This record gives sequence, structure tokens and C-alpha cells, in this order.
Amino acid sequence: MKSSFWLLRGLKFILFAVLFVVAIGYLTMNLWNWLVPALFQGPQITFWQTIGLLVLSRILFGGWGRGGRSSAWARHRRQWKQKMESRMASLTPEEQEKFRQKMAGACSPSWMRRKAPEESSNASF
Repeated sequence: MKSSFWLLRGLKFILFAVLFVVAIGYLTMNLWNWLVPALFQGPQITFWQTIGLLVLSRILFGGWGRGGRSSAWARHRRQWKQKMESRMASLTPEEQEKFRQKMAGACSPSWMRRKAPEESSNASF
């Protein structure tokens, strides 16, 4: 492909990225200036203060996309799940049920555990 095509495509991407940041910045600024002063008697903020808050929230909370720690956690979870599924597949149905009961007793909170059926001592009236 021609280099002018890639250059034009890159410029379009940069233009849309800048437009996206400006739109999100103005939306956030308007929401802030509409709600915070009325509800909490807080200050009104400028566009650049809004962009700074958005960058700060990105640094602190790591939102806006699939990068960083969240994807690593998802990958580890998927690997663990596949490992457990392969182990469970090698067990007999009786062993699987025994394992499930053992895990439910060890991992679930006591208020969520199933009660064992009571013996016939309470059944007679």
C-alpha cells in the first residue's frame, strides 16, 4: 500500500482521538459544573482542569479499556478455570460430587451452606 494511504489513515485516527477527548472533556466539565456546585457547594472547573481530573482518575483507577492489570487477571482466571476443568474431567462422577461438597464446605460462608436432612428423631410427632 502507498505511504500516503497510511499517513491519511493515521491523521484520521489522531483527529478522531482528539475529538473524542474534547467531547468527553466537555461532557464531564458540564456535568461537574451542573451537579457539584448545586449539590455540594463545590467549585466550577475549567476544561483543562477536567482533562486533568480525567487523567488522574485514569492513573488511580485504571479505567478506559482492556489494558493493564485487568487483562492479566482475566488471563490468570481463564488459565485457572481451564486447569480445574481438565482436572474435573479426569474424575469419576462420584469423585466430582465429593469434591464439590468438600469445596462448598470449605469455601462458602456458613449461612449459604446446605443443611443436611435431619434424622428421623425429629420426624415423629
